[in-house]
Amino acid sequence: MTQAPTPTADTVRRLVRALLKDGADTAAGPEVRPVAEGGGHSTWWVGARHVMRLATDREDSVRQRRELRLRDLARPHLPTAVPASVAHGEWAPGLTYTLDKRISGGTAGGQEVSAMGEDDLAGLLTGLREVPVRQAGTLGVPRTAPRSLEALRRMAAHAAERLGRADEFDPARMAQLAPPAAAQLAAQPGTAVLVHHGLTADRLVIGAEGRVRGVLGWNGAVVGDPAEDIAGLARAVGSPAAVRAATLAGYGARPCLRGLWLARCDTVIRLADRVEGRGEGPLPLLRSELRHAWEAILLERVTELREDGGGEP
Repeated sequence: MTQAPTPTADTVRRLVRALLKDGADTAAGPEVRPVAEGGGHSTWWVGARHVMRLATDREDSVRQRRELRLRDLARPHLPTAVPASVAHGEWAPGLTYTLDKRISGGTAGGQEVSAMGEDDLAGLLTGLREVPVRQAGTLGVPRTAPRSLEALRRMAAHAAERLGRADEFDPARMAQLAPPAAAQLAAQPGTAVLVHHGLTADRLVIGAEGRVRGVLGWNGAVVGDPAEDIAGLARAVGSPAAVRAATLAGYGARPCLRGLWLARCDTVIRLADRVEGRGEGPLPLLRSELRHAWEAILLERVTELREDGGGEP
């Protein structure tokens, strides 16, 4: 089997010279630099206005072609910007690329979401629900079954004990999700919508005023459980903001609480695996996601006040 080539700065520069007139005005071409540190780069900044993503295998190419069509389908339904491709094709035989307009702003990892930003997130969840799932299916967007919260709870309970021994987490907090509650929060039939399925802090573009300007990374979208996106927002911007946004989008208590506990269980499991050397991802990011997911929502805070005797007599 022929090994796929590795994209380099020269690869990107040659492509851009052929695509952008302003890149052909200088002998060196536009400035290109990798978005992330490390090797095996597939995403590059191109000047100040564009981003180039290069698929590194055939499966990635299939997802990228599907993503381009899905973004066009979803864009009219969403209040936030969705990346737009100014050019796309193949950079090597069977391997695709897309050159996208850059959406200006920071990420949720370094920028707080304001109250207006929560409205933007509510509009995102509302818009995803309005995208016709039948049309998404014809584009090849896969349909996934809801996860079992009870199975996830059991895994998280074991992970919490391991984190407790590492002095990373109080495992007693998992008692808030008892088996009967997990059963009550099972996904309801007939609720499948288009789900971004990757709402991480680095995929939410936030303006200086705290508004959500855009959402990146649509190659993992599925038709499935809307609580997964509520969970993603809980990890990225905190549970209170995620639940408020979902409530504004018309979701009731069940999907909101389901999303909350999906996020909480996921963050405990991922951090435990990483602490023990089996998982992936930077420890500071995983710890931040756990803190966000375990922020108390309003109902929990009211309950805590009553238990402490601080409520009204």
